[in-house]
Amino acid sequence: MSRVCELTGKGPMSGNNISHANNKTRRRFLPNLNEVTLISDVLGQSFKLRISAAGLRTVDHRGGLDAFLLKAADAELSGTALKIKKAILKAQAAA
Repeated sequence: MSRVCELTGKGPMSGNNISHANNKTRRRFLPNLNEVTLISDVLGQSFKLRISAAGLRTVDHRGGLDAFLLKAADAELSGTALKIKKAILKAQAAA
């Protein structure tokens, strides 16, 4: 399982540990990923996604999973998130 947010595409970054003696060693900064169940209002289904804490706040801010996915670019979404987005667009077109 990769350490990448399924909605925002946020992944690990690299940097340095710097000691008191100013020695530098490489390290990784991992995103704060959580497995969350989000509900789609249009589809009436719940989906389990592995997203970052910042991504969860953004979903809340934009007004839910449906609003977030419709506004998000396809390039940063994972495969499962893209499937959900296409299903939402299809359901909205039918209604």
